Amino acid sequence: MFDTLTGRLDDIFTRLRGRGRLNEKQVDEVLREIRLALLEADVSLKVVKAFVKDVKERAEGAEIHKSLTPAQQVIKLVSAALIDVLGHEAVGLEHSSRLPRVLLIAGLQGSGKTTAAAKLARLIKSDGRRPLLAACDLRRPAAVRQLQLLGEQVGVPVYAEEGAPDPVAVAGNALAHSREEGFSDLIVDTAGRMHVDKELMAELGSVAQRVDPTEILLVCDAMTGQDAVNVAESFVAEVDVTGVILTKLDGDARGGAALSMAYVTGRPIKFAGVGEKLADLEPFHPDRMVSRILGMGDVLTLIEKAESVFDESEAMAMEEKLRKAEFTFDDFLSQLKALRKMGPMSQVLGMMPGMGKLSIGGDEVEAQLPRVEAIIHSMTSQERNDPAIIKGSRRSRIARGSGTSVQEVNKLVKQFDEVKKLMKMMSGGKGGPRLPKGFKLPPGVGI
Repeated sequence: MFDTLTGRLDDIFTRLRGRGRLNEKQVDEVLREIRLALLEADVSLKVVKAFVKDVKERAEGAEIHKSLTPAQQVIKLVSAALIDVLGHEAVGLEHSSRLPRVLLIAGLQGSGKTTAAAKLARLIKSDGRRPLLAACDLRRPAAVRQLQLLGEQVGVPVYAEEGAPDPVAVAGNALAHSREEGFSDLIVDTAGRMHVDKELMAELGSVAQRVDPTEILLVCDAMTGQDAVNVAESFVAEVDVTGVILTKLDGDARGGAALSMAYVTGRPIKFAGVGEKLADLEPFHPDRMVSRILGMGDVLTLIEKAESVFDESEAMAMEEKLRKAEFTFDDFLSQLKALRKMGPMSQVLGMMPGMGKLSIGGDEVEAQLPRVEAIIHSMTSQERNDPAIIKGSRRSRIARGSGTSVQEVNKLVKQFDEVKKLMKMMSGGKGGPRLPKGFKLPPGVGI
């Protein structure tokens, strides 16, 4: 989503790296370029003005024009100001001394509200808790059934009353049921509208009064740009919204809504939807998001994703193979399959520092993965274990079997050989640095 903004900021920082000290006029020119980059990214004008003013004050205080490394100084100041806009730290769900903890989900139709409720239920369940979903959207046709189907997929029960006319009564009954059955959390999916109106707010207020929620979470579609911010402001003005779930953050919008939301509403973004799968809901970390916007990757989230798909014992075994340079195509294939579980390649590459600057995109990598798998599957067991034997006739046979070209097979084998040479160097072979004693490779590093 932030590709355009990241690209613009990177261009600005790249030009700065070629300069020595900056005078005040040049600092003002840089700030003007940053202002235009933010406006092009659909960031609210109110936020842009406050942001540029903040950076300018920081720049004057740091006497940036006297610095020998102006690019580093500007990046540092922009990073600090962006964190001020998005929030300084991740804000999780509020704890509740009474059970169940009630989480009320609100939002307009089409924002992904019902799906977000199911995603949140799955996330809470993964923490060892026992959530219950309540189907209180009685206005949209098939909304109840949709939630039931989603509940089945994430393994979370759904309280529903078929044909019930009163969402307030259903919410109250769901609360009573959750208490009787000992559920830890009650996630209430409420009705939405195509726009904010008095009827919507009145119904939402009545449901909230009936269940006394610990949190009212507003679901906003990041793809709608500044309109999402306007919707959020309207809800915050009428209802005690405690946090925002921003959906479709993986889309191709310019990202301004995400940068504007927390600042304009005064409510933290607590979760971000980063894909269509029910596992694609993540806690929102402002500092990590800023790092990605500035093209510095998001290593912490990358490691967390890797740890979720790589078995620890397998990771240790792979580490040993890497140290001994015994990495085979079978190992590569298993790592590739695990890598795909981490999410779309565009997301994974975006978390790697510097990868955003490459001409090859995540979608292009994603498209190549099936071809790579086909090539490896077309190899014999002996060829996978000893790629050195893959010569002319074998390469032709592998290309025919995988529906690819000999050139593609040659490229994959060459890249694999280069990886093995690098691993041999890193493990202390001739001409290369030795890994420090006790050094642990993170899960998935051999991909």
